[in-house]
Amino acid sequence: MARSIWSGAVGFGLVTVPVSVYSATDDKTIEFHQFERDTSDRIRYQRVNERTGKEVDYDDIVKGHDVGGGDYVIVTPEDLEAVEPGRSRTIDITDFVDLSEIDPIYFQKAYYLAPKGEEARRPYDLLRQAMAATNQVAIANFVMRDKQYLVAIRAEDRVLVMSTLFFADEVRDPMEEIDDLPRSYKFSSRDLSTAKQLIASLSTHWDPTNYRDTYRDRVADMIKRKQKGEEIVRTDEDDSKGGEVVDLLDALRASVDAAKGKRPAGGSKKTAAKKSTAKKASAKKSTAKKSTAKKSTAKKATAKKKAS
Repeated sequence: MARSIWSGAVGFGLVTVPVSVYSATDDKTIEFHQFERDTSDRIRYQRVNERTGKEVDYDDIVKGHDVGGGDYVIVTPEDLEAVEPGRSRTIDITDFVDLSEIDPIYFQKAYYLAPKGEEARRPYDLLRQAMAATNQVAIANFVMRDKQYLVAIRAEDRVLVMSTLFFADEVRDPMEEIDDLPRSYKFSSRDLSTAKQLIASLSTHWDPTNYRDTYRDRVADMIKRKQKGEEIVRTDEDDSKGGEVVDLLDALRASVDAAKGKRPAGGSKKTAAKKSTAKKASAKKSTAKKSTAKKSTAKKATAKKKAS
């Protein structure tokens, strides 16, 4: 059972709902320690005074903020304590907004909010159902581990999901950061139509289980093989396409042709199977209709002969 990382309450209006916060994601990145080559000696880091070369005790270290020109403003733990926001026991909802209005670039990390205690279950689910019915997301501020967060709370199946958000001044303006963004080009209707056709051929329903970190899988497999004493031999595979210039429309048409008859990346095999079954069923019905029509024609011909 997961352990909660914060406990408090969600407050909206005069209603408060006791909740506990749980991490919603688990980073599966394979971690490594550092060793000196050809030894079993671990590498350790020390806090060293760059002038004297002597190790400095953690309690004797203060922080310095770079203000430019090689100058720093020295800040002590006591200075930071004086301006800390204080421990927050309530996630105070200030606004409700439509989920579609929030650009995904603002989302950071996701957490689950769970009702804390039997009495919290009913108001918790009332809030969840009301938010789901209106497609509204709650915006709130709260403090966790001495850091203030802006968060968005949305309703999912049986649970409220809280995502930390970047503040507006933390999201970079692409126009200021990137010098060579393309201007708005004009394209022919044929170019746009072909591009849309390619998108349509690769469109499918989102299913996260269709995607895997294949690099992580290869690293894990390599570790297992090395543990068994196998020698790992590098195989160079050049996946680069080269720097050749191709005609845009020709490239789009070739891409559409390549996508035809193939299941879109991340697409559902069941969907493809259903389509195939539907086609077969349709073909059988068509054959049956033709066969019935032939029999009916034969009967009519026989009837005419007898009449004559």
